[in-house]
Amino acid sequence: MRSLSRPWRRVTLITHIVSAGAWIGIDVMVAVLVGVGWFGSDTGVRGLAYQALGTFVVWPMLTSGLICLITGVILGLGTKFGLLRYWWVAVKLALNLLLCTLIVFLLQPGMDEVAAYGRDLPLGTTDPSTVSSLFFPPAVSLTTLTIATVLAVVKPWGRIPGRRPTPAA
Repeated sequence: MRSLSRPWRRVTLITHIVSAGAWIGIDVMVAVLVGVGWFGSDTGVRGLAYQALGTFVVWPMLTSGLICLITGVILGLGTKFGLLRYWWVAVKLALNLLLCTLIVFLLQPGMDEVAAYGRDLPLGTTDPSTVSSLFFPPAVSLTTLTIATVLAVVKPWGRIPGRRPTPAA
């Protein structure tokens, strides 16, 4: 791929940063909703928190993650950093792919049960094991996205051995 022109690089970089920020924001909201679901004093509010999680979380999160992935690949291919030329870029790519995969294969399949749990919670006919592992998605994702942000700023570790500069450099 040719080097991105300055205007396209800026647009792509801004889109990348905004999508990453949205992803982090969605994860914060997931953490808040999980917290309300676990620790709220009103059963109706707790149920609504779980219904919101089950209904609205996956697709905005996955969309922001995929936009972040696509713009990251474009930036990698169209700038001096390359896609697999520097360790920090390769690690960020791997982390993004991992999180998007976790959303699709681990988070999304259980969301119907989480929403149903929220609907049934005020009735008292729920099994808490349905939501017992909901702490992990925001904890894992926020930690991983924080690491990716640090990598983007610090740019540690240098070049991957054996990788030569391309014309985009």
